[in-house]
Amino acid sequence: MAEEKNHTIKKEVSELSKEGYGLVKEEKFALAEKLFRRILAIDPANSYALVGLGECARKQGNFQSAMQHYQTCLQHHQGNKYALVGLADCYRALKSYEKAIDIWEEYLGQEDHDITILTRIADAYRKVKKFKRSREIYLNVLELDADNPYALNGLGHLYFDFKAYREAIGCWERMLALDDRNIKVVTSLGNCYRKLKEFQKGLAYFQKARDLEPGNFYALFGLGDCYRGLNNHRKSLESWQAILEFDPQNKVIMTRVGDAYRNLGDLDAADEYYRRALNIEFDLYAVIGLAMINKAKGNYLEAVTSLTGLLAQSPKNHRLAVEVADAYLKMNNTTKAAEVLSKFVRLGGKNAGVSRMLDKIKSNVPDSSSC
Repeated sequence: MAEEKNHTIKKEVSELSKEGYGLVKEEKFALAEKLFRRILAIDPANSYALVGLGECARKQGNFQSAMQHYQTCLQHHQGNKYALVGLADCYRALKSYEKAIDIWEEYLGQEDHDITILTRIADAYRKVKKFKRSREIYLNVLELDADNPYALNGLGHLYFDFKAYREAIGCWERMLALDDRNIKVVTSLGNCYRKLKEFQKGLAYFQKARDLEPGNFYALFGLGDCYRGLNNHRKSLESWQAILEFDPQNKVIMTRVGDAYRNLGDLDAADEYYRRALNIEFDLYAVIGLAMINKAKGNYLEAVTSLTGLLAQSPKNHRLAVEVADAYLKMNNTTKAAEVLSKFVRLGGKNAGVSRMLDKIKSNVPDSSSC
């Protein structure tokens, strides 16, 4: 009789567990929780019920509650794989990456070929800037699954962070071969070519991204920046204005619009957009843009006045140093121009454009170029 009763209980627990996990998949968490608690009333240490309650809590963002259930499970069932994975995912969601890594490493002691966990741990190592270990694990995943998109994507971001743009391109092109409509991969490839200053190649990817999603911010921004790099300011202006249509208070884009108008010779329109940006919040590049308008109009003293205060606050900003020195040169004051550039160098600033400008001044060769 006892054996028959135990069999009946086990069958009931099994059915409740199966039904509970089915409800979790359907995101009917309240109903699932009731079933898991019924199981615990029968078997207080049941691993499936404890993990199930953890899953319900975690999927609803209640990470502390979820962690308690997973930890209770591990107290009764040391090394339970599902509890370890759930607990690590909670730590990851809370950005406690080091703790997540410790738990995933424990899990890998049992399942060292689990690709899903390997990619998660590689991502976590990348987050905590342990790049060598992260790269090792991504490559390990790719040995197991040559086209694993998560490993390729993570490795691409790892290379991108190290400015190894060619290597990043290799990873993301492999992803694109698997799914040529992945807009994040398309814009990532465009960004690599933009960073390499291969703007024509970048344009192709950003245009593809815009074809996939006409209002995508990153596609429009990339197009605008590539056209700017190619000195096609009218086309870059079109992209910046397209962004402002759905993000009218973006001060960074307003300064880009101002730059485009200034390069096109429409100083009044440029002035308007720089001031609109400053009305939202202080923006260094808007101030520099207004100073360059003053220089274009021959108001060199006004340009020097507006930029000198900023240079005092950011003495190693090469752009400010060059613009102030250039304004002095426009006023034929080579002594002050040299003083500004020399101070930049003396304070530890390093920039090839500053060095060239200073050398030409010292050689008595006028130089009114800017970086």
